[in-house]
Amino acid sequence: MPIDAKAPTLTAREAALEALVAVEAQGAYSNLALHRVLPRTAPRDKALATELVYGTLKRQNTLDWALVRMLERPIEKLARWVKVLLRLSLYQLFYLERVPDHAVVHEAVEIAKRRGHKGIAALVNGVLRRAVREGKQLLVPPELPALTRKALELSHPEALIARWEAVYGPEETRAMCAANNAPAPVAVRVNRLKATREAAAARLAAEGWEAIPSRLSPDGLRLTGGPGNVARSTPYREGWITVQDESAMLAARLLDPAPGARVLDLCAAPGGKATHLAERMDDRGEVVAVDDHEHKLPLIAENAARLGLSIVRPVCADGREAGMRWPEAFDAVLLDAPCSGYGVIRRRPEIKWRKTAEDIDALVALQRELLEAAARALRPGGVLVYTTCTVEPRENGEQIRAFLADHPEMEPDPSGVAARLAAVADRIDPETGGVQILPHHFGSDGFYLARLRKRGDRH
Repeated sequence: MPIDAKAPTLTAREAALEALVAVEAQGAYSNLALHRVLPRTAPRDKALATELVYGTLKRQNTLDWALVRMLERPIEKLARWVKVLLRLSLYQLFYLERVPDHAVVHEAVEIAKRRGHKGIAALVNGVLRRAVREGKQLLVPPELPALTRKALELSHPEALIARWEAVYGPEETRAMCAANNAPAPVAVRVNRLKATREAAAARLAAEGWEAIPSRLSPDGLRLTGGPGNVARSTPYREGWITVQDESAMLAARLLDPAPGARVLDLCAAPGGKATHLAERMDDRGEVVAVDDHEHKLPLIAENAARLGLSIVRPVCADGREAGMRWPEAFDAVLLDAPCSGYGVIRRRPEIKWRKTAEDIDALVALQRELLEAAARALRPGGVLVYTTCTVEPRENGEQIRAFLADHPEMEPDPSGVAARLAAVADRIDPETGGVQILPHHFGSDGFYLARLRKRGDRH
């Protein structure tokens, strides 16, 4: 987005307010809303603005619960921007230790004066001073129902907690919620055609980055410190590294196509996994990278060019038609399916407040159609890897179990998973050949992977 040179520079709180109002009022994604305001934010304020946006969204229900108790009018009567301003101010008071209380109150009141009038400024001042006066304690009353208490303490919807406890148990659920409320780590994948992991780490270190080997992916480095956005580093610009979560790095490793193979990547944009496939194939063969959003295809091409890859071919198509368009044409297929995204809540916290049961129903149906298409496009003997960035069993293990029941030509390949993903070998479901990674297992995104094989002779 072009930057208006005449536009005033935003403070951290002004930028956060603008982004959060876009999320609240327009249904914007938090990362995109933030990226729209950061170019107009003072450099010294960018980190705080980012913290305020993600932190406020992560703690939204808890903040609203506290806010309701401090208001003398129904929260629904507040203008949207006033409610958001109070939320992000309470977030600072309750959760950020290094921000002085007087600075929080003062700037919130000044913003209220500029955007509203003296009456709103007085309301904001009164609520925030009451929060400071009462000790900023978020003590959830013990008389509340147990599920309600957990939802407030863990800052997640009651329905999600109930669902996850039924599937994973109380301890795993609590750990997963805690991980969802923590900052998201940054990891990079090393382009094996240009560098070793050690060489990439050394070049990053020369520019001020601290990088340690990933526990999960042999291709990955986790960044533990650095001067800013790693996408501006020399190793990134020269195609040595790609910013990618450690869990997502496992998809191409699990598919493991041979050099010279013909591979289909359904739902490929922006190309992170397609380019990883090409790297693992030594840039020999073909990776057909399909996406139905034509405007995203240049992203795939740009990523491939930056990494020095020639075999990635972006194609605009509906993935559900892949089986008819390319019947039994590919040696391997990667289906990184559209999903609820419950594994990446810490990167997009608005997800947990938005998704409905009906949304999941629609996604499950779409995933099934894409699986059908992927299987038809696969040659006998070929390998299909199915992945999602969610922890919802209906989209993962249950989906694969139902698919296998209806497709006797497909079989799970748990030994293939164990051979390629040593770090998660003890988590494999032998019935489906699938692995569920939760956010607190390795500190990576919640992710699901399953490796299936089409029965028959290989070509």
